[in-house]
Amino acid sequence: MQNHLVAALDIGGTKIAGALVDGAGRILVRAQRPTPAQEDGDTVMRAVGQVLGELTASPLWARAEAVGIGSAGPVDASLGTVSPVNIPGWRGYPLVERVRQLTGRLPVELIGDGVAITAAEHWQGAAQGYDNALCMVVSTGVGGGLVLGGKLHPGPTGNAGHIGHISVDLDGDPCPCGARGCVERIASGPNIARRALDGGWQPGADRDTSAAAVAAAARAGHPVALASFERAAQALAASIAATATLVEIEIAVIGGGVAKAGDVLFTPLRRALRDYATLSFVQNLTVTPAMTGTDAGLVGAAAAALGSGARVGAGASA
Repeated sequence: MQNHLVAALDIGGTKIAGALVDGAGRILVRAQRPTPAQEDGDTVMRAVGQVLGELTASPLWARAEAVGIGSAGPVDASLGTVSPVNIPGWRGYPLVERVRQLTGRLPVELIGDGVAITAAEHWQGAAQGYDNALCMVVSTGVGGGLVLGGKLHPGPTGNAGHIGHISVDLDGDPCPCGARGCVERIASGPNIARRALDGGWQPGADRDTSAAAVAAAARAGHPVALASFERAAQALAASIAATATLVEIEIAVIGGGVAKAGDVLFTPLRRALRDYATLSFVQNLTVTPAMTGTDAGLVGAAAAALGSGARVGAGASA
């Protein structure tokens, strides 16, 4: 498989990344553009086209056998469409067909971004060797995916494990998805920062109001910053424990930009997990950072295209 080559796209609310990836998961060529997330759908697609344009210009493109896409969700792999919560211009957007038009009609495999990180972590990362795992990406949004019985479990439309949009606060803040108190509304990077600002935290001289800046303040002992991360950790712990109780996962792997906060996130998360994962068969659940880093979405999308245990079915390849 090492001689195989595929194209991969990782589409999120902040960036659109692309790569040519070989059968060993090595990224040989990469390209990236900011996501014009608040623009109309065709403007977003033009950014995707620019990324693909850089890939198709590579001499290696001639070897590309397929395209894998990991996209912010929800996605519908059976129809080849995407409706990302954080890209409002895409609702039922025919992404697979548009990508096929730009890539010489290569086969295209579509999975959600949470499923993509799961494919990457099970193939090359912290979930290797585990038959039952939850892998999460906590960043601009919160997504996830499941490995059950040793195999990726994307579900009929490619959204199984979409943990960011389960409610952990029944009377909580409205979420853009339409529900209330979703994990994403509490634990995503922008919401960690929003809560810290609402609580009176002030950014430094650089005026950086990102979750990374809040994490730095938390490491320095700022009580409001610490409280915001503890609230995020509590939401994540509740959702992880619920998932473990439902399907008996053995490990929860957490990646994405917010996970870079390190102990600021993981220490209160593991502490809160003891309050929620109380039944005997979930008490030994392991929680660990992802290993595949910022390239997880690309590696996972490539895994889908390569069919490395991550194929989501022919529906997205039409």
